[in-house]
Amino acid sequence: MNIREMEQRDLEAVSAICIDSFSQSVAGSLSAAGVSTFNNIAASSAFLNRMQQDNVMFVAERDGKINGVIELKEGRHVAMLFVAPECQKQGVGRALIAAALRYARADSVTVKASLSSVAAYEKYGFKCNGGIAETAGLVFQPMEIERSKFTPSRAL
Repeated sequence: MNIREMEQRDLEAVSAICIDSFSQSVAGSLSAAGVSTFNNIAASSAFLNRMQQDNVMFVAERDGKINGVIELKEGRHVAMLFVAPECQKQGVGRALIAAALRYARADSVTVKASLSSVAAYEKYGFKCNGGIAETAGLVFQPMEIERSKFTPSRAL
């Protein structure tokens, strides 16, 4: 598996992975407004806009195919982490977290985890930080990790 910075040529594949994974694991638990909000955030044009801001994005690639993406906002917040459904539980998410944490500019990194992804983030070492919240129809659990507590090679 190769982890590299996302490029413009990756936009369509990344958007498709995010929407596919979201549709299978999160969308069913949200309102129509939440699904619409996410689809707007995951559109390739939205990724392109964020690429031009203070966000760094990495993709996981195997055999020339993108399997996952992570977006680190302002060096301190995981804005997106999605792995293609058929590639989950194979270390892709952990490798992407490791890449993002190397670029983090703060001692701790936050995420607004979908409720279905809380267990995965806990395996990476994130801890819940506050109560469940909702913004624009998206329901999430605030979480945080101290960079020094992340173990890149810990088995899932």
